[in-house]
Amino acid sequence: MDVPGAIAIGVAAGVLSGMTGLGGGILFVPGLVFFLSLSQLNAESTSLLAIIPVALVGAWRQHRYGNVRLREGLTVAALSPVGVAAGVFLANHLSERVLELSFAAVQLVFAFGLARRALRYKAGDG
Repeated sequence: MDVPGAIAIGVAAGVLSGMTGLGGGILFVPGLVFFLSLSQLNAESTSLLAIIPVALVGAWRQHRYGNVRLREGLTVAALSPVGVAAGVFLANHLSERVLELSFAAVQLVFAFGLARRALRYKAGDG
């Protein structure tokens, strides 16, 4: 295992997750694939575990600032396990190539949506 690489991925993902609210998986998965040479499935699976402390610390700190909407967060949390179970089943039955393309497609959809939203606002409206 490349310990310095894992440390760099963890720190970078933690900082960017806390700063931008990005899910750790958006950063962990490519980092694990490109820098630690994990397969897409191994990177996705490892990311699910790695996200736990990032999410807990981020939510705790943001809650202290009054930024967490508990009702919505708990609703999403209550409904997510069913989706995660279905996703894990699919991930284990789809090809590596389909997983890679699916991950890339999701990233592109979110990137375009966020860029479009950001461009709608004039400078200084923020």
